[in-house]
Amino acid sequence: MSDKLAINQWDEEDRPREKLIRLGAEALSNAELLAILIGSGNTEESAVALMRRLLNDCNNNLNTLGKMNLESLTAYKGMGPAKAVSILAACELGKRRGREKVEERPRIDSPQRIYELMHLTMQDLDVEEAWVLLLNNSMKLIKKTRLSHGGISETSVDVRILLKEALLNNATVVALCHNHPSQQTRPSADDDRLTKRVQEACKIMRIHFLDHVIVTDGNYYSYQENGRL
Repeated sequence: MSDKLAINQWDEEDRPREKLIRLGAEALSNAELLAILIGSGNTEESAVALMRRLLNDCNNNLNTLGKMNLESLTAYKGMGPAKAVSILAACELGKRRGREKVEERPRIDSPQRIYELMHLTMQDLDVEEAWVLLLNNSMKLIKKTRLSHGGISETSVDVRILLKEALLNNATVVALCHNHPSQQTRPSADDDRLTKRVQEACKIMRIHFLDHVIVTDGNYYSYQENGRL
C-alpha cells in the first residue's frame, strides 16, 4: 500500500487515528497505538499488521519491545530508521513517565491560598489582569488561565470565556482573581458588578463560584471572606 494514499483510501484496519479520535486512546490495542507512530506498513501488510507481528516476536510484552535497538527494529520490512526511532522514542518516554512522581495539584480552598498562588504572578504588574482558577470537586487546581490584560484602573472580563474555560477543562469550581496596581484592596463598583455577573452565570451552569479575590502586593480582598458571595 502506498504511503501517498489518502487516509480514506486506507484499509479499515489501517485507520487507528480515527478510532482514537472517536473512542479515545484506551480503546486501541498496543499494535494500533504503535501503528499511529509509524504511519504506514509495507507492500504486504498494513501498519497494524506489521506492529502485531513485531509485538508477537516480543511475546506481546512492551518491556521486551523497549529493549530492542535500532538495528533489530529496522530488520523488519517497511521499518526504516525514521519509524524505528519513533518507536524507540515512545518506549523511552514510557520509561521516563514510569519514573516520574504524579504531580501533586495544590488544594485551593481559601482566599489565603488563592492569594499565595497568584501573588507572585501579580505583585509587580503595572496594569490590571484578571485570572480564573479552575478547580475540581476536591478543590484541587486543574489550571489557571489569564482572562484579560487591561489598563491601570480596570480590566474587562468576558464571562462567556470564563465559563468556556471551565467547561472545556471539566472544572466544577472556579475562583476569579485580579490585581489592583494602585495597591488599594477596596473593590470598585465595576468589581462588584463583575462579581455579580460571574456569580449568576456560574449558578446557571451549576458551577460553584468559590471567590473573587483582589490581589495587591502584600494584601488581598476576598468577596467570600467578607460575606459578599
